[in-house]
Amino acid sequence: MNHGNFVVSLDFELMWGVRDIVTIRQYGKNIAGVHTVIPKLLDAFGAYDIKATFATVGFLFFESKAALLANVPQNLPSYNDANLSPYNGYLETLGDDYTNDPFHYAPLLIKAIRQHPQHEISTHTFSHYYCLAPGQTIEQFRADMVAAKNIALTYGIFVTSVIFPRNQYNPLYAEVCTALGITAYRGNEAHWIYDSTKEIKSVPLRLLFSIGGSYGSGLKKVFRRVLRMMDSYINLSGQNCYSMEYLQSKFPVDIPSSRLLRPYSPSLAILEPLRLMRIKKGMTYAAKNNLTYHLWWHPHNFGINQDKNFAFLEKILKHYKKLHLKYNFQSVTMSKLAENILKQTRH
Repeated sequence: MNHGNFVVSLDFELMWGVRDIVTIRQYGKNIAGVHTVIPKLLDAFGAYDIKATFATVGFLFFESKAALLANVPQNLPSYNDANLSPYNGYLETLGDDYTNDPFHYAPLLIKAIRQHPQHEISTHTFSHYYCLAPGQTIEQFRADMVAAKNIALTYGIFVTSVIFPRNQYNPLYAEVCTALGITAYRGNEAHWIYDSTKEIKSVPLRLLFSIGGSYGSGLKKVFRRVLRMMDSYINLSGQNCYSMEYLQSKFPVDIPSSRLLRPYSPSLAILEPLRLMRIKKGMTYAAKNNLTYHLWWHPHNFGINQDKNFAFLEKILKHYKKLHLKYNFQSVTMSKLAENILKQTRH
């Protein structure tokens, strides 16, 4: 492939993606804001010829509580942590339909995305399923994914890519995805600050965290989280761009994250130029070297401070257009990139 690729993916989930962490009272403004964010994203993407992947939680397709309840899989996730499951009483709290519950339904937004066929609607699983959570099984995951595929089909959408909630990729589940026609997923950055299965490189820090027991384990999570935040502003993990050889090495095709587009934060406003430079440098590196750069976020990240967030996004999209003209940098959806990769692999 004689050009680089710019992949944009969005984890479209509304309250289903955060219901185990925050309440509507705490985060409802962000969630309600998605109903204006999506149309603005479609306008911005159209203005700069961006082809995006909207990974959509299956629950969002429904127009009513009754329809959702009628389509719940029989084999439900048996998480050890019952709070992770929406099936333990949470569904009963939903509004009757999308007209009076903007937090859990989004049929009109999905139909709006469908009006822009350059974009892809993929799946974020049916129920925002946690593939690495203790207690759940591969058969429960299969049931969830079948339900996700089926509800998308009612809109005429054949799903061929998946973004796993909380980026919890379970390699044991790859065969399920393949059997269901999934050709691509978004993996994590390879650097150890993003991959919790990799050891921290500093020997003194490893020793400190191991001595601490459960406290040390919690401290290690916080440490990684702080470094990830810092990595949004200064280069700690590299540019996280991916070669054709890497992308051809797995099936389904792993199109890993390059950068999470974090939302505007008033307390960190002074650092905005660094945040923008970090992303633009990664995009430029990918464009110059015929690599893939994958930017992602949640629409609810833009739910508040919308003017600031969209002004920042426009700077990124303008940079994409510059790279497109100079280096033939191409915007592509996850499934289209996977299709291109598989064609080259067969040759």
